[in-house]
Amino acid sequence: MRSPYFAMSGQWANFIPRKSKMITATNIHKYYGDLKVLKGVDLHIEKGEIVSVVGASGAGKTTLLQILGTLDTPTNSTGSQLRINGVDIIQLGDRDMARFRNEHIGFIFQFHQLLPEFTALENVCLPAFVKGTDKKVAEARAKELLTFLGLAERGHHKPAELSGGEQQRVAVARALINNPAIIFADEPSGNLDSESADRLHQLFFELRKTFGQTFVIVTHNEDLAEMADRKLTMVDGKIVDKEVIPS
Repeated sequence: MRSPYFAMSGQWANFIPRKSKMITATNIHKYYGDLKVLKGVDLHIEKGEIVSVVGASGAGKTTLLQILGTLDTPTNSTGSQLRINGVDIIQLGDRDMARFRNEHIGFIFQFHQLLPEFTALENVCLPAFVKGTDKKVAEARAKELLTFLGLAERGHHKPAELSGGEQQRVAVARALINNPAIIFADEPSGNLDSESADRLHQLFFELRKTFGQTFVIVTHNEDLAEMADRKLTMVDGKIVDKEVIPS
């Protein structure tokens, strides 16, 4: 049954993702002193694809996600390459990297990281304000997203006045405010009860269907991992399996 809060129209309503590369990563290493966290990771992710990343704690999942999301940089290594949406990420300076991240990438974390002193609406608007979007335009977009996510009446509530599931949906709206090409999620349902987690998992697929975003999701939740188009399994800093999930 289609969720009642998915009713947006316009240019996104009939989105059909194109089959082209969103992420190309080659020979990605990450060392912290003598500790080798990533040991030559190669991966390709298509536009509009939902990919889960699984593995035991310490396998390198979050480190990989942070590098792919430009929150961290790989250790220099011969032949390393990281391209996101056609941009050579490794060659960007700090200022261009920050601009690219804000305009092209959205993040959803296990702990929503909403600012407690701001309302839901204000929290959603923050990335748009950083981008320089006009306040009226940003607020109109934020209200549209909150309505889309079933939070039309909760925009003026602060995080402490929202349930855990509502807080996480506000974080999703914040991730979407700048129309990013890709969403990175790190244990997004790890802090939710099972019912709220199930709703969030279904939400990702509705978002892909409606907006066409690419999702890369690190998770220990096996149900979510198996819902993805592909499941990447990491062991000891390497991807050892790239399972395609039957539709």
